Amino acid sequence: MGLKALIWDVDGTLVDSEEIHRAAFNHTFTERKLDWHWDRSLYAHLLRVTGGRERLRHYMDIMDCAPTGPEALDKFILSLHIQKTAIYNHLLRVGPVRLRPGVKRILRQARDQGVLLAIATTTSRRNVETLLTRTLYREGIPWEIVVSGEDVKRKKPFPEVYLKVLGQLGLEPGQCVALEDSQNGVESASAAGIATIVTKNCYTRDDDFSKAGIVLSHFGDKNHAVEILAGSFPFEGEVQLDDIVDWLESWRR
Repeated sequence: MGLKALIWDVDGTLVDSEEIHRAAFNHTFTERKLDWHWDRSLYAHLLRVTGGRERLRHYMDIMDCAPTGPEALDKFILSLHIQKTAIYNHLLRVGPVRLRPGVKRILRQARDQGVLLAIATTTSRRNVETLLTRTLYREGIPWEIVVSGEDVKRKKPFPEVYLKVLGQLGLEPGQCVALEDSQNGVESASAAGIATIVTKNCYTRDDDFSKAGIVLSHFGDKNHAVEILAGSFPFEGEVQLDDIVDWLESWRR
């Protein structure tokens, strides 16, 4: 069957962007004169809830701090999230945005070898477009499909985002590999029947990745050595696309 497509999560997988999201939330709280602050420990907990609006609601639920009545809460959350998204996109435009180690190499190899590239994310399309403009569009990376959190009714860990990508690509799950960084992402891809490679980050290091095929520290580059954290992976040094192809063949057996 062979590898036909790589399906990427965005935040924490393609790019180290979670700290930018956290800063955008905190800037929003300050501008709205809310006595809220999400430190790294709290944000790590909140990331278990996918979607910015869902995360805001969860925070207000657990802290019992909603500043408005139930009838107005949806509008309040939406207004907060719109403001946060604007701040996040501003921070992306003016600050550094770093691809995770090895990502650019694998994307270039996929482009050169005719492997399709798709995105399956819970973040907004505006966020994705700004990130890609700041990083990968200038590399001439051809993204076939982008399915965002706005395109699905049920976000990760439900499989809808991956099923939509498969449908639009016209591929079977066994022809694809999902690249993820979180337990919710792994649950989503696994429920869609897609083999998953995880690259952990500081916010997801304690997640349950038992449904992932392999767990790595990252894909590696000359400054960052790869560490295999779970599973068996056929590579030497930096991870190459051919290594992913070989791994998929062994995983299917």
